Amino acid sequence: MASLPVEFLFGIYLGLLTGIVPAFVSGMLGFAFKYLTGVTLPGLGVVVLAVAIAGINGGLMGLLDPAVASSPRVLTAIIVVMMLSLYAHSQGDKLGVALPKRFSLRRLRERTLSADVLDVFGGVTVTVTGAVGDVEGYPPLPADLRGKIAESTWSFPGDLPLSELESRLADRLRTEFDLADVSVTVDSGGRASVSAAPPTGTLSRSVPKGKRAVSVTALLPTGVARGDEVVATTGDASVRATVLSAETTGDDPPEPRPPVVSPDEDVVTDGGTDEAAPAAPVAAPTTDGGEGRVTLAVDRGEATALLRADRARVRVCSRGTHREFELVSLLRRAGNRFRRVTVRADGPLDGTTIGEAGVRDAYGVAILAVRESTQSATAKKRGGESAESRWRFSPRGDVALGAGDEVFVVGRTDALDAFVEVVA
Repeated sequence: MASLPVEFLFGIYLGLLTGIVPAFVSGMLGFAFKYLTGVTLPGLGVVVLAVAIAGINGGLMGLLDPAVASSPRVLTAIIVVMMLSLYAHSQGDKLGVALPKRFSLRRLRERTLSADVLDVFGGVTVTVTGAVGDVEGYPPLPADLRGKIAESTWSFPGDLPLSELESRLADRLRTEFDLADVSVTVDSGGRASVSAAPPTGTLSRSVPKGKRAVSVTALLPTGVARGDEVVATTGDASVRATVLSAETTGDDPPEPRPPVVSPDEDVVTDGGTDEAAPAAPVAAPTTDGGEGRVTLAVDRGEATALLRADRARVRVCSRGTHREFELVSLLRRAGNRFRRVTVRADGPLDGTTIGEAGVRDAYGVAILAVRESTQSATAKKRGGESAESRWRFSPRGDVALGAGDEVFVVGRTDALDAFVEVVA
């Protein structure tokens, strides 16, 4: 009969040898149950199954021998098999929670920028490298427009995947240069390869449906740009319209007509001295205000009134101050970043409210908006499966969250990373 330490060593060896297959089966079962049904397999069932598999595998056949059954190695081997199976089961359960249930080629392609190109604030400057190519099926770009695109640089948040970065850069190029089509590829170093098509039918694409584009001559205020809301006043009508384009000609505005004096009236001076005539106003630079022409999008009935007039007086309407942009700039200057997070099932936010979760105190982030999923429990209570998802801005503490809901959070980068790791 071997000594007790030797028996324990034999038992550990036997448990490791026979516990590989039961541990593998336990891990796969734990993963399958959690991934497919969201239910955790009971640990007692896992232990019983693992011991049974180990016995079939030959690890417990020594029970037939009384000398082996009475030795401590068998009990040690059983304990080792149970520990291995429980550990494999817990790891399979974690994998079933973390593994996404939907795969796509786009998600596999979502690479991020290299950390070397990020600035101290976590942003990145994307530069256009190489020659700007042409898009097949469109005429080639003009030389001056090609040069402007090649010399342009753009700033973006550094935590965006490359696919999102390419989409945002394409939108900015299309908006800035009125491109008909654009294709962008960004590498991990923040270098962009661009192929673009020149603008085609710019004005017709800018006119809203049901509107007409009418050009009038007017004295334009400084800073008028496309998209501004103005009121064009003629002799018999005032038309509220949207600016499609504006350009100053550099000409002096027409001199005001002198008042008509009847020949029967006597003109008497007040005895003052004659002053020099005021100098003609200096023409402002192009697009900086002055005499010019503006193209407006108006209704069909109002277009006739503008076409009959030689000139119009243009007044720019106020749209107010965009406080939301000021708030975003203030938060970003303070070192905060924004991120959209999807609440996972059985997570700390699933089935609770914002106040109960204590997001600000627990994670150091603040929830700015919540988009309820059509499959969440709260949405089903309101309208069933067909209920439309909706946004809640500045949500209160009693807003309930569920699996599939999207939340926009703001906070420091490290706090956002920790929040995403726990919640998403």
